[in-house]
Amino acid sequence: MHPQHSFLTVLVTAALLGGCAGDDAPNVAAPGLITLDSHVDIPLDFATPAVDPLTANLQVNLDKMLRGGLDAGFFIVYVGQTARTEANYAQAQTEALTKFAAIHRMTEELYPERIELAYSAADVERIAGSGKLVAAIGIENGYVLGPALETLERYYELGARYVTLVHNGDNDLGRSAQPRAELGDSADSTAGLTELGAMAVDRMNRLGIMVDVSHGSKQTALDAIRLSAAPVIASHSGIASVSAHPRNLDDETLLALRDKGGVVQVVAFDAYVKFQPEEQLAGLRSLRESVGLRAGTAADQLPPEQRATYEQGLRTHQERWPAATVQDLVNHIDYAVRLIGVDHVGISSDFGGGGGVTGWTDATETRNVTNELTARGYSREDIAKIWSGNLLRVWRDAERTAAGLAASDR
Repeated sequence: MHPQHSFLTVLVTAALLGGCAGDDAPNVAAPGLITLDSHVDIPLDFATPAVDPLTANLQVNLDKMLRGGLDAGFFIVYVGQTARTEANYAQAQTEALTKFAAIHRMTEELYPERIELAYSAADVERIAGSGKLVAAIGIENGYVLGPALETLERYYELGARYVTLVHNGDNDLGRSAQPRAELGDSADSTAGLTELGAMAVDRMNRLGIMVDVSHGSKQTALDAIRLSAAPVIASHSGIASVSAHPRNLDDETLLALRDKGGVVQVVAFDAYVKFQPEEQLAGLRSLRESVGLRAGTAADQLPPEQRATYEQGLRTHQERWPAATVQDLVNHIDYAVRLIGVDHVGISSDFGGGGGVTGWTDATETRNVTNELTARGYSREDIAKIWSGNLLRVWRDAERTAAGLAASDR
């Protein structure tokens, strides 16, 4: 492996010996340990002159990945939920294709010597072993599949390897964990997957796309777990028993996920990691409204000037209400490991989409997560599973399921 990917070996060895690797520690390969963040959001102008993937002022850029020891990331094709009209479907699909094109531009035109796009779980290991960074693609919000799933095969061809069924607000596939009244969502519905959602799960199984239940209501998640022929993932979710939040998964859902062989990627999103009182939430709502940040929209979607205003306001807000920490994040990981086992737990940041906790505020601080896991007694083998091994195993299961279904159809 290229020297640039060595930091974690130095770090883990130093931690086990009671030491700590410094920022300028030499890079030494870490066979079998690939750090993979399963959810990194990108702005709509990503990989343009305005947002250079190498050095742009984002929580994740290629330079920060190298400096922080983050080997791989799912770069996300996210489109927020809007009213389900013909014009809005078309706009959502246009924005999705814009982000697909940006990720391909980054890996194929701008920096092919630094980062490569993975189309399979084996690709991730091959690319990381070659010394390059690894990009994979996930879709956040099945809204972009269209009202008849007409785009799913095309998105697969472009590299999509997981689809988050819903986002904030219900869509044609199912019920959201955070319904939105302004879109006509019922406040007290207990609905789950729709008939179209069930069809989407089946088609994703046949293509080899992982089904993602993050953002879904409890019933949506349970329906998807039950109906999927392959294990499912929660690409960026917290643990409800540690911090009650509509976006976090309760024990019943986690156990169902485990029983089908799935994995929960525990997310470093402050509001999910640490309980926030109403006064704190009201302050955040006021800040978002002041810069015109709509519900369900990530800060990276703002124009640069408004983005800077929002980030400054967020810093001021966090001085009064300290953010969750890496220790709080690993509390969620600890609980999930105790409940469902170390083979079913992973890590995600949601950087670019509101993610970040004190100690892991951007990709340069990735080593702090490994430090905390090591300090709590996780073995190197288990850390490797949590960082990427478990998710790659589910990805392989999705690939095998697709191959098996294709063979049975012949």
